[in-house]
Amino acid sequence: MNADQRKPVLIVATLSGFLTPFSSAALIVALPQMGNELSADGVTLGWIVTAYQLTAAMFLVPLGRIADLKGRKRVFQIGAWIYALTSLLVAWTPSSAVMIALRAVQGLGGAMMFGTGFALLASVYPAEKRGRALGINVAAVYLGLSLGPFIGGFLTQQLGWRSIFYFTAMLGVATALITTWNLKGEWASEREGEFDFMGSLLFSATIVAVMLGFSLLPAAKGYWLLGAGILGLAAFILWEVRTRHPILHVSLFRDNPAFAFSNLAAFLNYCANAGVGFLLSLYLHVVKGLSPQESGIVLVSQPIVMAIFSPLAGRLSDRIEPRTVASLGMACTCVALFVLATLGADSNLPFIVATLMVLGFGFALFSSPNANAIMSCVDRELYGVASGTMGTMRLMGQMLSMGIIMSLIAVFIGPVQITPEHGAGLLQTVRAAFLVFGTLCFGGVFASLARGKVR
Repeated sequence: MNADQRKPVLIVATLSGFLTPFSSAALIVALPQMGNELSADGVTLGWIVTAYQLTAAMFLVPLGRIADLKGRKRVFQIGAWIYALTSLLVAWTPSSAVMIALRAVQGLGGAMMFGTGFALLASVYPAEKRGRALGINVAAVYLGLSLGPFIGGFLTQQLGWRSIFYFTAMLGVATALITTWNLKGEWASEREGEFDFMGSLLFSATIVAVMLGFSLLPAAKGYWLLGAGILGLAAFILWEVRTRHPILHVSLFRDNPAFAFSNLAAFLNYCANAGVGFLLSLYLHVVKGLSPQESGIVLVSQPIVMAIFSPLAGRLSDRIEPRTVASLGMACTCVALFVLATLGADSNLPFIVATLMVLGFGFALFSSPNANAIMSCVDRELYGVASGTMGTMRLMGQMLSMGIIMSLIAVFIGPVQITPEHGAGLLQTVRAAFLVFGTLCFGGVFASLARGKVR
């Protein structure tokens, strides 16, 4: 049955892999117009992006465990419908507060898809073909990122930012219908196990505390929440070690260096890359005076390169050790981020596009081999947990990235709507953020190398 289901599983996983990054990338170029219409300041705009990431990160690991218990297809299917319906509701939102709430619900649907997509692929593809399938899936992610700025910029300029969510709602309905009609069978590895509610609660509370803490820095409340998050993480680990049916097997990190360092490398890589589009969208609009459509054309250069090279990198990781390809990609990304830290008001667009292409190439070399390494170093019954953990590292990295940016905006600009008169403060924010991101990525090179061999 698994062999017969490879094609439909690849189709729905690829569609979901395209949908959520497309929505996020399209939203990035619409933020300036959205801020004007909703009278939202820079921190509020950051929360429109972060609310989705926060909810998704809260539920990815618990939902991965539920998928292992109740069925990966079922969780994926419900998530697709939630994502589609909330996209439609976001298009009608009257205020930034309502949008943030709906984006949080949308994050739940996204978690249900992302927490099971890689697990579904790993369930039906044998190890010798898994890198190619994961490479196609990652390429779909980057295709979504590629088309997001371009189509999002066009829709925003011609029809307004709300049209982006009507478009993603249609894609979401199509994904849900194809899953319902064409995906046969079910994949679950531990139908008799128990679900760890206490562990899920501790995990979710820890992530909320950490993200809220970053958003409130440098205020004292931010440090208190970060401290609470660290204590929550310690309590979560202690609970998971002692409970019979944990949502996250701590032994995976303790006894499996390849799994631990691959996830650490993913976390650092996403942390270093996730805020690039947000920062450059504001920079191109406020400092360079570009329209949303023009900004989208510039930003599309990075994900196009990702989409082209991701399948090749995934296939390459089926033949040689993933750490070799992934570490080279991380190094390329590190160099590009430090170059972006030199941006000024007079930086020319070809320079920015060339740097983004190097960044995209590095990310493509890293992502597919790293995902292949993670899924190849765990047993089949833990595919859901591994997929959810990988997604959590991605979203936690994205949240930390946005947390760093929001903290720097608070320091250099303040809680005001970002307009051209704040160009100097925005430039300081951009330079400081890329210096921090480049440093994190430099550490990620060593994490990637330290994972050892997975074959």
